[in-house]
Amino acid sequence: MQQKKFCPFCAGLLEERFAEGRRRLCCSVCDKIQYQNPIPAACTLVINPQGHLLLVRRAVPPKVGEWCLPGGFMELEELPEETALRELFEETGLRGKIERLIGVTAHPSALYGAVLISGYLVQNFSGLARSGDDAQELAFFPMDALPELAFDSHRRFVRIYRDLYMP
Repeated sequence: MQQKKFCPFCAGLLEERFAEGRRRLCCSVCDKIQYQNPIPAACTLVINPQGHLLLVRRAVPPKVGEWCLPGGFMELEELPEETALRELFEETGLRGKIERLIGVTAHPSALYGAVLISGYLVQNFSGLARSGDDAQELAFFPMDALPELAFDSHRRFVRIYRDLYMP
């Protein structure tokens, strides 16, 4: 992860100090702590009537060309559920209805440090499936024939879904 160098409040130089029980970046001018927090994201597990899982092939870094769940980063003033459904539409052209939260997890990111991701189950959806936005391709896969998924967090959500709905 690229280290921040300047305070976003006063533009003072940041320095590492011991603050609130750990090493943190603090402003050398205004003394504000610069917390390093995970970036929030959300994704969907879209299951069709045949029980197949919708995956998209990534068109952007990281992991270009690898398969993953439709999803992406949360915008300001957006709920995680709204993020999941917006990203589903942007990447696949499908509109969906969230059935339930599958789980929340985090995974490391070279660019952001960590991503905090919520996974939602969608079984009721409509629209014409087409790849768009960050997806170069999409397909429904049988649960017993999934390709390798790009992210550990997505593998965790699939495992949770299987444990809940395919005992």
